Parts: sequence; C-alpha cells; structure tokens
Amino acid sequence: MSTPAGGEEPEAEPEGGGAGPDADVVAVKVHRPRAARTVVAAMVATAVLVVAGALLYDVIAVRTGHPARRWRAEIADELATRHLDDLWVLVGAGAATLLGGWLLWLAFAPGMRRWLPLRPHGGTGATIERAGIGHLLADRAAGLTGIEHLKIRIGRRRVRVTLIGPADPAALERQLRDELARVTLARPIPLDVRSSRRTARAAG
Repeated sequence: MSTPAGGEEPEAEPEGGGAGPDADVVAVKVHRPRAARTVVAAMVATAVLVVAGALLYDVIAVRTGHPARRWRAEIADELATRHLDDLWVLVGAGAATLLGGWLLWLAFAPGMRRWLPLRPHGGTGATIERAGIGHLLADRAAGLTGIEHLKIRIGRRRVRVTLIGPADPAALERQLRDELARVTLARPIPLDVRSSRRTARAAG
C-alpha cells in the first residue's frame, strides 16, 4: 500500500527546528558522523609509497655510482624541454588539480550522508539511516484508512510526504509527527504532508 523512498541525500542537516509547528523538541548539539575513508586512504598511501620508494631507490643508485633509470631520465628531460602551454602539460595539470580537489573534498567532507545522528543517552551516540525513518513512517501510516499510496522522501531540510487517497492529510500528519518524534533525532526534521492532485480529482 505504501512505499517509502530514501529520497535525496542531504549534505547537511538543519541546525534546529522541530518536527512540526507545535513540536517541543529541542535540537541537541551533536557532531555529524564522519566516514572513515579507509579504502581511499589505503589507495593514496599505497600510491605514495610506491612512487616515493621508486624515486628513493633510483636516487640511492645514482649516489652509489650507478646510472639513473631510463624512466626518470625521460621524465626529467620532458619536464626540462616542454613548455607550459604544451597540450600534455595542460592536461596533466588539469588532471592533477581535479585529483587534488577530490582528495581534499574527501578529507574535509563528513560523508555518511545517509545517516542522521540521534540524541545521545548516557554519553553514547548512535545514528539512524534515512531509509529507516521512511520505513517507520510508512509502517505508522499502514494502519490508517483511505491511503491508496504514500510517497515519503527524506530531504536535506525536511520530510516530504505525498498522500494519494481520500485520507485526511491533517490526521496523517499528526500520526507521522508522533512517530517522527519517537525517533529522537539530535536535529529534528520538519514534516510536510501534502495531498496529490489525483486525490482531489477522486474526491470530486
């Protein structure tokens, strides 16, 4: 009957507000969960280790009287002879800039956009997935009559619910607001319940 939707993944949660205009829930200052970025960090560390190890080995070989590796001599020659307006130099610089920007974004962005922090209890923090909130709201609405279809979208600033059917949107909003208040989010998200146009045609 009802289908929850994960909806768009937000970049940041609202700083305050309640689940509705008459909500008495106060936002709690809780830091957003941060992704570990283990895979990306391991890949970057491995690449840096390989390149640095190869350069160090070649430098030590040259210092001990052995000739430089061909690849390092070719790279040094290319860097010394190619001009800055060369196509390959521009392409390489652009690729390095994009890669550096991507790595910086991964370093500073919290990540874990699918998860919302809950209010801490006894010094213990927890999170809940946005899709899980959608399932909770859909289960609460499943016991109501007059709902032909329910679309739930957990947006970055509010929960949007689209109702299709003769059910009363105000009554549905009260039920869903009570269920949303039980989740005890650290930063509660406002709830917006709307009726689809197909409901108005059916009622007419």
